[in-house]
Amino acid sequence: MSDHRPAFYAPTGSVTGDVVSLLHVPYTLWHLSYVPIGAALAPRMNWLVLSGTVSAFAIGLGLGAHSLDEVKGRPLGTRLSDRALWSMGLGAMAVALAISLVGAFVISPWVLLWAVAGIVIAVGYALEWPILHTDLGFGLAWGSFPLIVGFWAQTQTLTLPVAVMAAMACLLSLSQRALSTPARFLRRKTVETSVVFDRNRSWDRRRLLDTWERPLRLLTWTTVTLAVGMLLTHL
Repeated sequence: MSDHRPAFYAPTGSVTGDVVSLLHVPYTLWHLSYVPIGAALAPRMNWLVLSGTVSAFAIGLGLGAHSLDEVKGRPLGTRLSDRALWSMGLGAMAVALAISLVGAFVISPWVLLWAVAGIVIAVGYALEWPILHTDLGFGLAWGSFPLIVGFWAQTQTLTLPVAVMAAMACLLSLSQRALSTPARFLRRKTVETSVVFDRNRSWDRRRLLDTWERPLRLLTWTTVTLAVGMLLTHL
């Protein structure tokens, strides 16, 4: 039997499955990893600041942006109402902003500028604003931006090496997009057209999916492992 899920990590079909699907867990972990990678580039680590930065991104991206993204075209095919998705999306953004308000007192008032920029990026990308909803926009928004913010939150400065690392994060995110787009198209096209595969065609489809999705799984854990390894250097 072929797998008709809209994504390999998306167990849609129930309220719990829909919520889990919305979190895009592998990709959220991937892009959250850029925050500690950026923070670990700092000479000294403030773990409280790191926890706040990761929390803001986890809530704003993991729940907020992904909920708003589902409103636009239902890419995951969840059964959650538009009202529920808007409530979760905007509520998550409000919580992320509240965390940033605390950061403004602990770190610097400039935290609020980063927070506003992050919310604009998240909402704009999720709602497919043309200036943001591009391949480069994806790489900069979900790769470069969290890494830069992770470093800045620790040091309140930016450096050339961090800019180079931000470019690396952008390129990795572009790799994710290049691999996930054809796999997503194949999965969702199958669901939309209710295609029934015989044994041979189903096997071919699984092989095609594995060609794109196995590298995505490996790159997810590669990035997470890199983040953990870099953090361990500060213990």
